[in-house]
Amino acid sequence: MMQNNTISANWKKPFFAFWISQAFSLFGSSLVQFALVWWLTKTTGSASILATASAVAVIPEIIVSPFAGAIIDRSNRKRVMILADAIIAIATIILAVVFYFGAVQIWQIYLLMFVRSVGGAFHYPAEQASISLMVPEKHLSRIAGLNQALYGSINIIAPPAGALLLELLDVQGTMAVDFVTAFIAISILLFIHIPQPETEGEREPISVPSLFADLKGGFLYILNWKGLIALIGIAMVFKLALSPAFSLLPLLVSKHFNGEAAQFALVESISGIGVVIGGLILGVWGGFKKRIWTMWMSLSSIGLCLLWVSTMQPSQFSLFLPAMFLFGFMVPFIDGPFIAIIQANVSPEFQGRVLTMTTSLLWLTTPIGLGIAGPVADAFGIPIWYAIAGSLCLAGMLVGILLPQVRNIEGNNEKTVPEVSASVD
Repeated sequence: MMQNNTISANWKKPFFAFWISQAFSLFGSSLVQFALVWWLTKTTGSASILATASAVAVIPEIIVSPFAGAIIDRSNRKRVMILADAIIAIATIILAVVFYFGAVQIWQIYLLMFVRSVGGAFHYPAEQASISLMVPEKHLSRIAGLNQALYGSINIIAPPAGALLLELLDVQGTMAVDFVTAFIAISILLFIHIPQPETEGEREPISVPSLFADLKGGFLYILNWKGLIALIGIAMVFKLALSPAFSLLPLLVSKHFNGEAAQFALVESISGIGVVIGGLILGVWGGFKKRIWTMWMSLSSIGLCLLWVSTMQPSQFSLFLPAMFLFGFMVPFIDGPFIAIIQANVSPEFQGRVLTMTTSLLWLTTPIGLGIAGPVADAFGIPIWYAIAGSLCLAGMLVGILLPQVRNIEGNNEKTVPEVSASVD
């Protein structure tokens, strides 16, 4: 990737200032997510309302993301992140005021979740596309590992922190804390220089025709790169297998292992600790020189781990715990290199679109996987899905190893991806 090679040797100071700003933003968002879900749970006790809230939070990621990617590739990425954070923060503080006066209604919470999801559809790809222009290519996997460790740490810290804040400050106070963290994130971001991708010539202003032309360009970019299509396909199979495995965990603990809430909390904590440790190790090590082999190592390990879980008897909960630690430990070694491969090999001016289109495709597999796994688990038992998921992971790994387009994807994009005509811009 051409621009990545021109990054200053003094990249660490601005990047880690940027990284810290995004950590504040992510932590605040996690607090609000916990507070709203817990409030809905305690106030309504309705599974349908919780399911609707989840759908409201996911649908924008699927629909809005491709358009967000096209806008990001045409815009100043720093401004996109600041604007997304600001809109989310303003919407959050407005709902906090509504909570304070006791006038909150369910639809208002849905609306905030929708706004936050739309903001996230712009913020996350703008952040990831910026990283490849701030970090030397050889360090992208390490940074991806640190990001995975950060996400894992926040997943461990945010729930108890959110519970404590709810006890001390109530819902509106917790939401006000998110406003403060967003303000800190924006304040730091204002003073950081974030490079922009180089473009050939002047681009026309953003309009509906130009957005659809950009979407076409991003689609053609992916379509003309067989290795990238295959890699995204393997990632979709992985997501299809893993999403139901995560969703079925509470039932696996309660129905198969006869556990209670304490046992489920222990499983969540142990897998979260595994994610943090795995992310830190990837951050220090960086993975194999060919990132794709780090992914295959992780995919095979997760597949074998899931197959192991599928064979466990109800009395073997003590074996289930190390299996879940291994599962969590290996997750960063597939997510981190996958993002790093895109950052290192996709042209900077296309990264927003490729990242958001990939995100949309991966999110689409979640309802499909859940729709298949639910009836299968009801008919044949919950462990059977873990056997299916493990087999799918191993099959995906084997396909990736056997396909030369995937095996040689790194550093080969200029040979496999033709130039997209300027007319699509």
